[in-house]
Amino acid sequence: MPGVDHTHSPELGSWVPGTDGHADFPIQNLPLGVFSPPGGEARGGIAIGDSILDLRTLYESGLLDGRAQAACLAASGATLNPVLAHGAEARTELRRGVSALLSRGAAERPELLHRAAGCQMYMPAQVGDYTDFYAGIHHATNVGKLFRPDSPLMPNYKWVPIGYHGRASSLRPSGVAVRRPNGQRKRPEDAVPSFGPTRSLDFELELGIWMGPGNALGSSVTIGQAREHIAGYCLLNDWSARDVQAWEYQPLGPFLAKSFQTTISPWIITPEALAPFRVAQPRRGDGDPEPLAYLLDEADQRGGALDLELEVLLRTEAMRRGEMAPHRISLGSALNLYWTPQQLVAHHSSNGCNLRPGDLLGSGTISSPTPDGYGSLLEMTYGGRDPIRLPSGEERRFLEDGDEVILCARAWREGYVSIGFGECRGAILPALT
Repeated sequence: MPGVDHTHSPELGSWVPGTDGHADFPIQNLPLGVFSPPGGEARGGIAIGDSILDLRTLYESGLLDGRAQAACLAASGATLNPVLAHGAEARTELRRGVSALLSRGAAERPELLHRAAGCQMYMPAQVGDYTDFYAGIHHATNVGKLFRPDSPLMPNYKWVPIGYHGRASSLRPSGVAVRRPNGQRKRPEDAVPSFGPTRSLDFELELGIWMGPGNALGSSVTIGQAREHIAGYCLLNDWSARDVQAWEYQPLGPFLAKSFQTTISPWIITPEALAPFRVAQPRRGDGDPEPLAYLLDEADQRGGALDLELEVLLRTEAMRRGEMAPHRISLGSALNLYWTPQQLVAHHSSNGCNLRPGDLLGSGTISSPTPDGYGSLLEMTYGGRDPIRLPSGEERRFLEDGDEVILCARAWREGYVSIGFGECRGAILPALT
């Protein structure tokens, strides 16, 4: 399998306590992030079990050499943009070096580690530009049916990856609370619009795609090159004010309904860690067009999709007071994306747009064909008409103040150790009035 080496071996274990069998961060994962230890400054780190490997301390120790040491330096600062710019070879050397140091049987060096529970996580990179796509075909179909029952998908949907430019300044890492936005909204029965807190706050389950080496303005990344330009993945919640969106989006698309905040999981899961979980892009439906040549590559179709299990949990304020666990409201798969991540990158740059290290792409909401895997409340409640019911006895059409949404993702495949993405979590605060 391309990209799979000894760092993926199921026989590999770690001397770090609690790592073997960890749900998200066994030694086979080794994702990159930015954290600060208690009383310390922000710096690069690698998640390992319930601990974080301090890359600044690792670099200063001199335990690595060559390209691994250079990559460690690039990843040791308060932002990961420098190491994202280095590309796959540098990440691979760092991964192999760190794997060897943390493997069972290597000299134990607890001085390189911090307890994750005592650390603060940050945005892993400075995001210059954020683009959100609409590549989840079942989500696009479900939403389209609410407004256009006879023709839910626009004629261009199966030909071109649809997207819009989002707001990079309001991206935040998991755990940062979300303020309910104010906005202009108009219900069908209202004679004129009004301004106030959104009545239809929603989440969107998405995959985030981190850009590595970019392309010069006026050039493009070909579909065959696109994988080399992806530095990793995360979970992404594109919070949405549906009533504001419905009133403002025509004719130019999303604006204030989306820009108030987007939450991401703080760890960058590298393409190298995900190598065992690459699979063929699912076959298109009968009658669907073949992608145009600039979006079609045999290798990408054979192994450009990611087999990830995606989960959404909801916990209300009443559930927290009653010490009830978060309730699963969705379980689906990243294989429900109509376009591969590489196709999104190739299309984004096809007009000569320059992508840069640390740019972030959102996949668009990922929904399954059936309600148990829908990726937004808009779909689950059929536009708010049919509420979901929670174990607490509560109902939800859209999110209420105090609600907390938690996104999770896991990759698993027979013969390999499963890995996870960590949480993408956000709780709703009341609007400012």
